[in-house]
Parts: sequence; structure tokens; C-alpha cells
Amino acid sequence: MASSYSSLKLYSWSTAIAFIILLLNFFQATKGCFNSIISFGDSLADTGNKLHLSQYKTHLPHFAVRPYGETFFHHPTGRFSDGRLVIDFIAESLGLPLVPPYLGGKDENFKQGVNFAVGGATALDYAYLFEKGVRPDNNVSLGTQLSWFKEMLSSLCKFPSECKEFLQKSLILVGEIGGNDFNYGFLGNSTKEEVESYVPAVINTISSAIQELIELGASTLVVPGELPIGCSTAYLTKFTHSNKEHYDPKTGCINWLNHFSQHYNELLQKELHLLRELHPSVTIIYADYYNAAMQFYVSPTSHGFRKGALDACCGAGGPYNFKFSAVCGDPPARNICSDTSQYASWDGMHFTEAAYKWIARGLLEGTFTFPPLAKICTFNPNVNQFDS
Repeated sequence: MASSYSSLKLYSWSTAIAFIILLLNFFQATKGCFNSIISFGDSLADTGNKLHLSQYKTHLPHFAVRPYGETFFHHPTGRFSDGRLVIDFIAESLGLPLVPPYLGGKDENFKQGVNFAVGGATALDYAYLFEKGVRPDNNVSLGTQLSWFKEMLSSLCKFPSECKEFLQKSLILVGEIGGNDFNYGFLGNSTKEEVESYVPAVINTISSAIQELIELGASTLVVPGELPIGCSTAYLTKFTHSNKEHYDPKTGCINWLNHFSQHYNELLQKELHLLRELHPSVTIIYADYYNAAMQFYVSPTSHGFRKGALDACCGAGGPYNFKFSAVCGDPPARNICSDTSQYASWDGMHFTEAAYKWIARGLLEGTFTFPPLAKICTFNPNVNQFDS
């Protein structure tokens, strides 16, 4: 009888221990869905790479001086905003450190994340765009960023299996990239038809990069679409028109430019659908930046933007407080609005931290991701992260 009791007692303890282990594994899985973040892109995600590329120039670039970084970091960090970006909010929600820039960093610091995004970067390489009559202000393309990534990977892990394991546990952000391919065209001398002619090439380049990352071991990728460029302060300034029919009466945004963004996003989503069919075991998430941003363009006041969503917080005057001749950070444009949280546009080309916060919230809650990011990973945002 004593032997049976001892066996029962041992069985009970074993069951309890197994249950505790199960609970621990559950909480560990929900607390940290990913061990690291790997990012590619342009100034919407750059956390310091463009600043590193600019450090040997005679004069500091405009984004390297105050008032950039004033809201959260209280000094310029190389981010094209007054504070945090979407990638910063994602990192905080995963309980990971803010993702460091690749350039100027050390491989041992990249185990929990590394950022290859560069302000001004394009999807297409410089030579292709040059042939199209487009003149990018740097020669960093998505292909260049992939080369950096493979160099980093070869030094971070010793064996292919180790690299694959690292990537399988990483959240890969492929963009936003491609926006500058269009910016350089539209804000330069290209016509709408000329810009539209290389849209398929942009999508093919992004698609090829995704497939290359999957071959290396990536299993969860987030691919953002284009923003509503017809609402961009810079575009509103460039394409000011006296005909009210050119504008959306609800938002004040330029219709034909937003139609371009929507068309591009439709083509991108079709390509992502094909990639999902080719790689059914890989999670490829479309991040709907267009509608995530459109929510505060349609209703700025209800999102806290009492000064509207179209005027820049930091600028040198003009109808939208933006001038191409004196951008934020230049001596004539270093005065900022008294409360950045009341503006969606920071410098005419980029958002304020307050606007990025709304976009990040929509992505993390799954409202503007397909498939919903919230169903793939349980995020644990800071209690006050989206409340302030």
C-alpha cells in the first residue's frame, strides 16, 4: 500500500512539474515571439545608417542637427523624425532593444536585431534609375542592403544551420522600400507615365529579395506597402493646383497621387500572394501603411492632431510650412511647433513620433496587417506606449 502511495505521490509531482514546464514554455512563447528584428528600408526605418554615411562630410546633414530627435531621445540619432519610428515601437512591443544601425556597429551587438535601412535608399539600383532619367541622392539600393546582410550573417553564425535557426526566430521587415524610387521621379522631372513604367521592376526587386531571404532561412516577413503620397506635405507643395477637383474634399490630399499609391499596393499584394503559394510554410505579412496612415488624414482631430495632418511641424513657412529650399534642420527651418503630438507631418517628408505611433499600433493590433500580425505573435506593449 505504501508503495502504491509513493508511486501516486511521484506521479502527482511529475504531473505538476510537467504542468509548470508547460506554463513556463507558454509564457515564454507569448512574451517573446521573436528573438531579433532584421530591417531593410529607407528613411522611414533608418535608425542611423545614413548618419554614419554622412559623418565624413564637411557639413552635418540637416537630419543630424536639432530639432531632430527632440521628443523622445532629446538629441539627433539619425532618425528622420522628432522621436521613435514604427520599427522602434515594434521592438519595444517584443521586449527587444531598439534596433541598432548596421553601419558603424559591431556584429556581437546584432544578435537581437540589426537595421540595414538607409535614408534615401531605393529598391532599384542606381544604374537602372539613371537610365530612366531619375537621379537618386545616394547609391544604396535594396541589393546593397542585402549584400551587407549576407556579410553580417557570415560573421554572426558559423554554420548554415545556425544561420537558418537565427533567421527563423527573427522578424524580418522588408521595407518600406520603393517609395524613394517614386519620390526621386515625381519630385524630379519625371512624368506620371515615366514613373509608372518602372513600378513592375520595383515589385520584382522586392519579390526577389524576399525569396533570397527565405532561401537563407527567413520564416516571418513583414512587407509594407506605399503610403498615401498624395497626402505628403512635400507632394502637396510640389503639385499645388488651383483646381479643387484635384483634391479629396475629405482629406485635402491629391487624388491622382493617392490613386498611384493604391495601384502600386494592389500590384504588390498580388505578388505577395504568389510568393505565399510558392512558400506555404513561410509567413509573409502585408503591412497596409496606406490605410494605417489614411485613418488620421481622414480624421486628424480624433487622432490627436489638432493642427491637422498636412502641415509640417518643422519648416520654413509656406502654405504647408514646407519649402524645398530650406528643409527642417537648415538654419531658416529650425523652429518647431510647440507641441509635436498635434502634428502628423514632422518635416514635410516624414512623420512625427505621434503619427508613427498610430501606424505601429494598427500593425501590432492586426488592423492593418494581412494576415493579422496579432494572430501570429502576442505582443506585450509597454503599458503607456500607445496611451500618451
